[in-house]
Amino acid sequence: MEANNQFGKFLETLRGKASLRKAANKSGLSHAYIRDLELGRNRTTNDIIKPSPETLRKLAHAYQYPYTDLLKKAGYLEEAVTWASTPEIQIDQVWYVEFGIQTILYVSADGMKEERVESLVAFTSFIETLIEQHFVKLDNHLFVNLKKIKKYAPSEGKLFFDIYENAPCIVAAAIPQKKYHQTILDHVAANNGHMVSHSSTIASSPMKANFFT
Repeated sequence: MEANNQFGKFLETLRGKASLRKAANKSGLSHAYIRDLELGRNRTTNDIIKPSPETLRKLAHAYQYPYTDLLKKAGYLEEAVTWASTPEIQIDQVWYVEFGIQTILYVSADGMKEERVESLVAFTSFIETLIEQHFVKLDNHLFVNLKKIKKYAPSEGKLFFDIYENAPCIVAAAIPQKKYHQTILDHVAANNGHMVSHSSTIASSPMKANFFT
């Protein structure tokens, strides 16, 4: 292992005494790829590799480690800042929102942004805003903007934010995926300019300007 491969060493520490195959089963990643990440390089090409945010999500779930903290360790996020000191976020442009213990992570085409939750009242109000903006809960602490989904792979539970195979995506948990299956199909059709297949309509709602007031 390379001496300067601090993040890879950290991933190996998170895995602890668990075998690579056990980590692979929990994360859905291959055991060979997990080992490459720990080494910080592709052992076939010897190229330096860096895990994507989606890979980090899978590892965070497998190792029961906070996702936002893992993003920081990998260099994707800076320390969280307070709401008052940052520009207003255009929630209708956000792909998905993930909640930590005291933080909110926003992911969009422009990248990632993390903010602190200042109060329970503000948090509750924000959840209501998300629901009004057609966000649905598709995993623990994960709300996805249905208006931004462009492609849906039901067999894998994958929701893509572009029509291409290599586009950014998230994976929905099985139970909420089943619950919102038809709703997702309807939104994907509408988002791509196609007719919705049944009588339900997808109403639009104005964006709430202030989330923490």
